[in-house]
Amino acid sequence: MAPSFSTKAGTLKSLVGSLQNAVIANLFVFTVESWNRDRELILSGVNKNLGSGPWIVRSSCAQEDNLQNSGAGAYQTIKDVDQSNFEDSVDRVVQSYGSTMPNDEILIQPMLEGIYLSGVAFSHDPNTCSPYRVVNYAYGEDSSLVTGGQGGKIWQEAHLSQVAPPKELVPVISLVKELEETFRQQPLDCEFALTKNADKEVLWLLQVRPLILLEKPESPDAQAERLMLIENRIARGIKPHQLLKGKRTVYGVMPDWNPAEIIGVRPRPLALSLYRELVTDTIWAYQRDNYGYRNLRSFPLMVHFFGLPYVDVRVSFNSFIPADLNSDLADKLVDYYVDRLLAEPALHDKVEFDVVFSSYTLDLHDRLKALSECGFSQRDQDDICESLRRLTNNVLHPEQGLWRKDAAKIDILNERRDKLLASDADVLERIYWLLEDAKRYGTLPFAGLARAGFIAIQMLRSLVSVGVFSEVEFHRFLESLSTVSGQLAKDRASMKKEPFLSKYGHLRPGTYDIMSPRYDESPDLYFDWSLPSVEPQKAQPFSLSLDRMDEISRLLELHNLEVDCAGLLEFIRAGVEQREFAKFNFSKNLSAAITLIAKYGETYGFSAEEMSFCDIQTLYHLHIAALDPRSMIESAVEQGRERYKHTQLLSLPPVIVNPADVWGFEWPDTEPNFITQNQVTGIVVSCDSRDRLAGAIVCIPNADPGFDWLFSYGIGGLVTAWGGANSHMAIRASELGLPAVIGCGERLYQYWSNSTRLHLDCAGHRVEVLM
Repeated sequence: MAPSFSTKAGTLKSLVGSLQNAVIANLFVFTVESWNRDRELILSGVNKNLGSGPWIVRSSCAQEDNLQNSGAGAYQTIKDVDQSNFEDSVDRVVQSYGSTMPNDEILIQPMLEGIYLSGVAFSHDPNTCSPYRVVNYAYGEDSSLVTGGQGGKIWQEAHLSQVAPPKELVPVISLVKELEETFRQQPLDCEFALTKNADKEVLWLLQVRPLILLEKPESPDAQAERLMLIENRIARGIKPHQLLKGKRTVYGVMPDWNPAEIIGVRPRPLALSLYRELVTDTIWAYQRDNYGYRNLRSFPLMVHFFGLPYVDVRVSFNSFIPADLNSDLADKLVDYYVDRLLAEPALHDKVEFDVVFSSYTLDLHDRLKALSECGFSQRDQDDICESLRRLTNNVLHPEQGLWRKDAAKIDILNERRDKLLASDADVLERIYWLLEDAKRYGTLPFAGLARAGFIAIQMLRSLVSVGVFSEVEFHRFLESLSTVSGQLAKDRASMKKEPFLSKYGHLRPGTYDIMSPRYDESPDLYFDWSLPSVEPQKAQPFSLSLDRMDEISRLLELHNLEVDCAGLLEFIRAGVEQREFAKFNFSKNLSAAITLIAKYGETYGFSAEEMSFCDIQTLYHLHIAALDPRSMIESAVEQGRERYKHTQLLSLPPVIVNPADVWGFEWPDTEPNFITQNQVTGIVVSCDSRDRLAGAIVCIPNADPGFDWLFSYGIGGLVTAWGGANSHMAIRASELGLPAVIGCGERLYQYWSNSTRLHLDCAGHRVEVLM
């Protein structure tokens, strides 16, 4: 009889002796009814069929592993059982069933010896419901590391991929393919373990069950057509370019204007088009050129693959080269940057600190010594140093510093916005000029101030590096700054609701997202006005003695920097504060434009959700031409919705090094697992706050099945410090359609769990701290 899904034990029994790529350990199965009738007979049978132990006692309940609900991890499994604790172990497993049926089963198997790798494999990606095989695995003897959410590595490949997986996973992939064929392409997931005894390796199938997907998966052929187009685009993009320095490129979601952080990895068409319009198509390059870097105008910084945004790293690295640097040396330097990133892809979100040299710092000479090992002469290093010194002096000069001109433009932005919003201009004209002004007087100066802010932090760090500042002074100086974000918390504690929303009401989680309501549109979604507000602790004042200031001034003079200590500290303070201030103000234009876009769409019968599929160029076209708005928007929405379907079906690595990476890749260790493609905003609570769980984002340390009770409280979202894409909580969240961030790592977990309110955008792979 052909194998079929039934209970955990029943499915395994149907596969015994039929698998070519794996072995199933001996099993002994009995029912709850037979256990209650004659326990001694059961124990005798276990001894006879499985030996004297140790054994593993496993659940095999009728409610588990069916086509409606996997019940993954909901019931007990007890390891290392022998005759002394056998009866108690079986009772505990039976009790975990709750109300049992007489035919519910218990599965006993011998404990495996010599496990060196284990994990879970999916035939389909439960997040995208697409035909990707996903293997979450971990090294070590404990076969529950992955299923218990304790971490592990993740390999992902398209069904028609020809990319070789890691050597250890070759038999696992073969097993998954065999199981897919056996169960007639029914989506499934399985648990496995690899053992090595006396140099003999064996792959064991521990469990296989139906994989419950929220959507019907597309065909592997349809997926392959899309991936082929992306592969061809990347192959074309990584070739040498006559107008760019560097032999090749890399694509990343985080380097330079990090789209993954700002609009998410799966933005809707409107958000993607707004970000391109306001920043990454032209404005970013104008700013770099204005500040003395190479002219990259007309080079878009961001590309997208069926809606998944990526930064062209070669274009970015070119833009960090001083304009007056020798052409051959610039070529060599860009190649060095790309090679450095290729050697350590984990630096993709840290390129400006750990890869490129984009400004002069007090420790630059020492940092440049790393170039000696890569063929750069001392003359090369000196030339780079001098170019960066000239560029940095132009930025931080106490009187003519470029950042001062940019800071002044923010006042013009605010003045023009007030006049525009008070005018009787029609909606399209307001949208057009709000965004045009946002570029000229908002994102352009913001880009400059952001560059000044980066230079400021680099300079501050170098004061620590050369021993002038201690780490304590470094952090104390930063704590003494007064940014808009810090002021928001203070104002929330001291201001009443109306004036607070008048000041901060334009803010919204997901600055570019029309689906995300503004603070003043849904204030109760973001703030609990009934709770007393706590005044943030005041930072300790920062000060330096005159002797220390003189010491720093002499050091700056020695480095030929055209600023004294007071001017440098003013620049650092202004660089950080003005950057935040500029963002706060240009987002007023953007937020007002998004609100008007929603209202304009509503006029013609389109909801905000529908307008999220309409790119901004459609509205620009309607502004300058005599066209039928309803048909134009309807066409744009239909096309955008269809494109976004493709976006949602894709999974690509955060760093694309080679064209083949689109077919098969290993996820970086630090990448959290975003479960479902939903989003939620809510208060952050621990699992101890049971009276506050409904609708809340709950933070727990790992994806352990013991936290299943949380789901009965109607929680809004879930964050875990540890856990893989195939861990228990990932499976449960996927089944329930619950937004969850699984395995974000220790650092992010501490940051997010200690916040008051979060916005989870799982489709966009983005978490935003609101308070």
